[in-house]
Amino acid sequence: MKALGIHLLIELWSCNRQKIDNLDYLERIMAHAAEIAGATVLKTAFQDFNPQGVSGVVVIAESHLTIHTWPEHGYAAVDIFTCGTTVDPWKAAGFLKQELEAEEIQIRDFLRGFPHATGETEESYGLVGRAACGNTNG
Repeated sequence: MKALGIHLLIELWSCNRQKIDNLDYLERIMAHAAEIAGATVLKTAFQDFNPQGVSGVVVIAESHLTIHTWPEHGYAAVDIFTCGTTVDPWKAAGFLKQELEAEEIQIRDFLRGFPHATGETEESYGLVGRAACGNTNG
């Protein structure tokens, strides 16, 4: 596979219900998570809902981070998609688990890209170091 990026799908359970219902707090820690991962934050957009819950996106030069929360269940769903060789989405995931005080976390990781790139072998699959936004030369 010609990997262009890595995508983490993160589920966080038994989170601090006040924190995952606080728009300002979530916007701040999501942007900080991106920075901890080594990403360049371009902009954020967050929305809270009545009676509860928040959704938001942090647009980074290397792709995005999103969050959707259900405070009534203590649950948050986070999506981190990064590309390039300098960003470590796992650092952001660990930071968010700590900040949201999640008792449980599940992370699914996927390489994103071209499944049958010319010149690539099966051994290339899983080499996140090959991921690069806008760089088709690997």
